[in-house]
Amino acid sequence: MLRGAAVRLLRGGGGGAGTPRVASGTAAAQLRRRLENELEDIRGAGTWKSERIIASRQGPHLRLDGGGAGILNFCANNYLGLSSHPEVIRAAVEALEKFGAGLSSVRFICGTQSIHKDLEEKIARFHQREDAILYASCFDANAGIFEALLTPEDAVLSDELNHASIIDGIRLCKANKYRYKHMDMQDLEAKLQDAQKHRLRLVATDGAFSMDGDIAPLKEICQLAQKYDALVFIDECHATGFLGPNGRGTDELLGVMDKVTIINSTLGKALGGAAGGYTTGPKPLIDLLRQRSRPYLFSNSLPPAVVGCASKALDLLMESNAIAQSMAAKTQRFRSKMTAAGFTISGKDHPICPVMLGDARLAAVMAEDMLNRGIYVIGFSYPVVPKGKARIRVQISAVHSDEDIDRCVEAFTEVGRKHEALP
Repeated sequence: MLRGAAVRLLRGGGGGAGTPRVASGTAAAQLRRRLENELEDIRGAGTWKSERIIASRQGPHLRLDGGGAGILNFCANNYLGLSSHPEVIRAAVEALEKFGAGLSSVRFICGTQSIHKDLEEKIARFHQREDAILYASCFDANAGIFEALLTPEDAVLSDELNHASIIDGIRLCKANKYRYKHMDMQDLEAKLQDAQKHRLRLVATDGAFSMDGDIAPLKEICQLAQKYDALVFIDECHATGFLGPNGRGTDELLGVMDKVTIINSTLGKALGGAAGGYTTGPKPLIDLLRQRSRPYLFSNSLPPAVVGCASKALDLLMESNAIAQSMAAKTQRFRSKMTAAGFTISGKDHPICPVMLGDARLAAVMAEDMLNRGIYVIGFSYPVVPKGKARIRVQISAVHSDEDIDRCVEAFTEVGRKHEALP
């Protein structure tokens, strides 16, 4: 018996508790070699993405695992600072205590609670739409809508720099697919002209593009959609809560709320920062998604604590637009000071402020040097952004002080000069 146990251990088939089990065989060994070579290529290209471990709650000031304290955080999607807002946290605790940890089920079986319906009603009211449907994430919302809505008789026209979740969602549907050049209205019009032979035409775009900090020309898109009898879909993940006079997003900012048919967005950024996504729009569409959207039908419903967070975040936004309005001055302060220092900042008037550097290694090294100076930022490179367009993406939050912003600019200037990234 002891001899058999020893043989199993040598073969990787046994061991003490916690001992990693490694699959044996030629195919498994070949897979391991291929994966290790691919990972080494990523390291060699300077595009390896490390995960820094945070040992505190999300916010403008962080403590990192291993002792890094007093770190200024400029790389979170916590646009309004609500992920650690005391009222938002209290709402999550109350929901957890009243409704439990989770539903252990999908919505149509036994996974819908009153708080889910209340939040969907609140989302629709916030966006001034007829109805809304919750998902586990906006990635799921984007994965679920195109397949349910579009058929081989239809067409979808997508901006070439749309978020990966939109691209993946469109791939899942059987509609005829057109990709137009980024925010190029002439190219979109040409594609719309070609798509006239199809039954339904849907233009799909990010409202605000997360890697470049630019905002879609929704007025022009809606004018073309009206001219060519098309519908407009926008992903508002990087707009909901802080763009527009009341934080309703790019359609409010640009005055086309009555021209956009479908909005997908997230609860995991400005609206509490936990998780979750949604679709809001015409009630028949929402009813159809409840019947046919696969990520909705086959994913557990949102945990009550997450629903509580998002619901309170929306309450705060609908009570006052002060938090949303505080973003503009802070964003302008950072962009103007960085431009004056000699940096190129992509986009315009958005709290996503990409510091364009070009070289992937330079972006990674500068981000590391920034952390050594107490500023937490992340370098982005291929495949997240195109080759040759590496950048450090800075994100401004309503809870950053003017002193925080100035300190970040000073650190960038020091690091930029050190690595000859400034003229």
